[in-house]
Amino acid sequence: LPESYGLIREIDLQQDKKLAFWLNMAAGAAMLAMLAPALPMLGSALWGGVPLLPLLALLLGTFVYPIAHEWVHGIFIRIFCGQKANYGFTGLYAFAGRGDAYFCKAHYLVIALAPVVIWGAVLAILCALAQGPWFLVAYFIQIMNLTGAAGDFYVVYLCLRAPAGLLVNDDGVSMRFYLKKEDC
Repeated sequence: LPESYGLIREIDLQQDKKLAFWLNMAAGAAMLAMLAPALPMLGSALWGGVPLLPLLALLLGTFVYPIAHEWVHGIFIRIFCGQKANYGFTGLYAFAGRGDAYFCKAHYLVIALAPVVIWGAVLAILCALAQGPWFLVAYFIQIMNLTGAAGDFYVVYLCLRAPAGLLVNDDGVSMRFYLKKEDC
């Protein structure tokens, strides 16, 4: 970190229970809104009996998607800092980060949004191609894609409101925002 920079904000969702609560409430509301259009199809699928293979695919996707999401964060962390990301699981969420790297605003926006954009496109194509219970599998994982990124969207919001000289340090569990001291 350059000496001319000072800390302006720190986010740690394990410590800031109030922020974690509100982000989870926003994600829950978005999830309910996205589930509503699928309810008629879900009802008919449940009454007709969900085939085992799509059900297993959904269960597998529920466990694999968070790993795939963090893997994409890690790819872009490596692209922008040249070092492998650190991965982990806190008990609440999976993470990717690099505590000794500082990312400019533009790079961090890409890191934060890459999983939602990349997996969102893949899942949108799958939703367009799939039918019946397979559509529901792709759609439910798409819901996970969008609602599970509530923290990423919040960080993007904060970055977009910050001046161009912003530097972001993200160790995966917490993140710190820095500006030149004269801009603080």
